[in-house]
Amino acid sequence: MNWSTNVNRIFQAVRNEGKLLFDNIRNEKLKQNLLQAIPFWIASVATGIIAVAYAKLFLYAERGTLALYHYQKWFLFLLCPLCFIISWAVTKRWAPYAKGSGIPQVMASIELATPKQYGLVKKLLSLRIILVKIVSSLVMVLGGGIIGREGPTIQIAASVFQIIHTRLPRWWPKISKKNILVAGAASGLAAAFNTPLGGIVFAVEELSKTHFSYFKSALFTAVIIAGLTAQGLAGPYLYLGYPDLGNLGAAVFLGVSVVALFAGLSGSIMSKIILALLPRIASFTKTRQMIFFILGCAFVVSLSGFLFGEDAFGSGKELMTRTLFTNDKIVHWYTPFLRINGLIFSFIAGTSGGIFAPSLSAGASIGSAIAGWFHYNATNTNLLILSGMVAFLTGVTRSPFTSAILVLEMTDRHNVIFHLMLAALLANIFSALLDQHSIYEHLKVKYLHDVLQEALPTNTSTAQTMDEAIP
Repeated sequence: MNWSTNVNRIFQAVRNEGKLLFDNIRNEKLKQNLLQAIPFWIASVATGIIAVAYAKLFLYAERGTLALYHYQKWFLFLLCPLCFIISWAVTKRWAPYAKGSGIPQVMASIELATPKQYGLVKKLLSLRIILVKIVSSLVMVLGGGIIGREGPTIQIAASVFQIIHTRLPRWWPKISKKNILVAGAASGLAAAFNTPLGGIVFAVEELSKTHFSYFKSALFTAVIIAGLTAQGLAGPYLYLGYPDLGNLGAAVFLGVSVVALFAGLSGSIMSKIILALLPRIASFTKTRQMIFFILGCAFVVSLSGFLFGEDAFGSGKELMTRTLFTNDKIVHWYTPFLRINGLIFSFIAGTSGGIFAPSLSAGASIGSAIAGWFHYNATNTNLLILSGMVAFLTGVTRSPFTSAILVLEMTDRHNVIFHLMLAALLANIFSALLDQHSIYEHLKVKYLHDVLQEALPTNTSTAQTMDEAIP
């Protein structure tokens, strides 16, 4: 008797015992609720495990880049182009919809989660997407790309929830397709940042187009289980730690307002630049053209790192922790430009990688630089750094509450909640002067268009819905 037979017998025995226990429950409503909850629980545990493993691999890749950089700086000119090309090739060959952040793809999937179009969701969320997303982003960050793992984790988590949802037997109680995708995305954010409240706010503010009361229980349990799983594996950590924010004076509100203006507009301008460049890049019809373009992007990133140091590449978490927790709090005036410029060239290269963490680091560098203008002390400088993170992320995502709550949970400093909310509010107002919509919303429309266009030859019913899906 081989081992697979033993495993099957054990599995069958466990299933029979579970079915017997379930049949003994007399309350039919309780049975239905329990059946509906089980897929969320399983998917949440899987999300937490994958998120922690992905975060560890991402950290090792960043450390590998730094080790090579400190050994020989000129290695960047070899490593960066090689990794950019490999990352792009992996994505293009096996999963084109795994490129970029992942959040717009999840938003598009939620739009497609209707009975007629749900089959299209697998183009945006699948096991292949998970594997390619992880491999491509790890290669990219190893090459010094200014990308993050948080957006990819959201697409990965939504894919996990979608896979489990499609594996449910026909007799299983019906679960809203949109709700399970929203819960998956929220769980991914909660596990990536260890910010459960931020995951819930993100789902409500950015993803949910339905009434929150309809799926609040499923959403809360999914976020809690994913977060607890991640904590059980990685420990109860804070993404950034406990910066010193005591003895803040009323005058610091001026600095917060100035940071909100510059960081919010910078995030919005960066998004506009990316959106303006993407159609031109899409016009490249030959693979050779795209390869030369990617090599150019890699050269810009590697040259910046060679000339200006490690702040010019990578996700930027080291920059945030250094400015918040050491005496080296004030960055050079050009550091924000390096972070934003590197983020643009990393994103438009067509590889996989998020913009959440890079946006936070860009905002942190803006807050640090402006604190130098005001000659603030350490605590006021820390507040401006956090305000810059909130404001820049708001300028990119147009989700002020999510941005403020995320940074608040990352640092566990509730005494500055009003300062961070002010930064988010002002940044949202300033950003709206340039564009009413976030980069995620614009890219969501693009992904909807691409997926529906691909489906036209085999699914003519999608032609009638294109005008409704694309504003």
